[in-house]
Amino acid sequence: MQVDQALVARAFWVTTPGHGKILDEFLPPPGPGEVRVRTLYTGISRGTESLVFRGEVPPSQHRAMRAPFQQGDFPAPVKYGYCNVGVVEAGPAALRDRIVFCLYPHQDRYVVPAAAMTPVPEHVPPGRAVLAANLETALNVLWDAAPRLGDRITVIGAGTVGCLIARLAGRLPGCAVQLLDVDAGKATVAASLGVRFATPDQAAAEQDVVIHASGAPAGLAVALSLAGFEATVVEASWFGARPVSLPLGEDFHAKRLRIQSSQVGAVATAQRGRWDHRRRLSTAMDLLDDPMLDYLISGERAFTELPQVLAELSQNPAGVLCQRIVYLDSN
Repeated sequence: MQVDQALVARAFWVTTPGHGKILDEFLPPPGPGEVRVRTLYTGISRGTESLVFRGEVPPSQHRAMRAPFQQGDFPAPVKYGYCNVGVVEAGPAALRDRIVFCLYPHQDRYVVPAAAMTPVPEHVPPGRAVLAANLETALNVLWDAAPRLGDRITVIGAGTVGCLIARLAGRLPGCAVQLLDVDAGKATVAASLGVRFATPDQAAAEQDVVIHASGAPAGLAVALSLAGFEATVVEASWFGARPVSLPLGEDFHAKRLRIQSSQVGAVATAQRGRWDHRRRLSTAMDLLDDPMLDYLISGERAFTELPQVLAELSQNPAGVLCQRIVYLDSN
C-alpha cells in the first residue's frame, strides 16, 4: 500500500558527528489544537548548529541544550534546529494560510501545537523572519547587559548574533557602538547597520559595556582589555566543550570588572517578572521590521543541499552570516 506523499515529511538529521542526511518520516494528521505547516525557509544558527553538527555538546549540557522540538539525543542521531518559517496548511481557521515562525528543526512539513506558532507580521518579509530566533537572543543579551543612554558599547564578533546586538544597541539614543571582528571585510556589514567597525588593534578602550559574541576564547580576552573601570563584560558566546583561558592576572581586579553570562533559554533577570518567552519572541518579530537586517542573509541554498551546507559551515568559513535554506513545495 502506497503512503500518501502529502503525509511523508523530509527532515535533516545529524546521523553521526560531522555527517548528516535528509530522511523521510511519517507525518500524522494534525489533531485538535494542532497545525500542519509547510516550511518555506529555515535559517542556520551557525555557531550552535556547527557545534551540534560536530558532536561537541558537552554531556553535562545535553539536557539544557535541547531545542523545543528536537528529536533524538546528542551527539547523534539528532534532529536539531530552531529557525523555521512556513505557511499553515491545516489547523484552526485563525491560523490557516498564515505565515508563521516556529522553533522547529529543518523539515519540509511538520505538525505541532498551534500555540507554538508566532505569526510573522505582514510587513516583515518571510525570508527575513528566519532571523527571529537570533534576534530574540540579541534582545536578551542587551537586557542582560543593561546599557544606559550615552554609553560606549563594544560588540566583539560580527557574526549574525553580534551584528543583531550591534544594530539594536546602535538605535539607543546617545550610545556610541563599535563592532569588532578580526575579518576586516565585516566593515561593510557594520556600515550597513549604522555602527563603527574596528579590528581588535583599532578598537577604542574604556568601554562602559562590552559584549562578547565571537565564539573564540581570544575574543573574551580582548573584551576584558577594552572594558573601563567597573564595566560589565557580557559573555554571549557558547564554547561547547572547549576550555577557555583568561588573563585574570592583569588589571581584571584593579578595574573591578564583572563577567556576566547571557543565554536565551531564560528570560533576562530584570525582565523575568513581567516577560515570558512568547512576549519576547513576539517583540523580536516586531523588531524584524528593519530592511537593514537583510544584509545579514549570506545567500540561499536548497534544502536538498543541507547536509553539504552544514559540513561546510562547521569548518567556520569566513564571511558567512545567516545561511538561509529554501524549501520547494513538494506537491
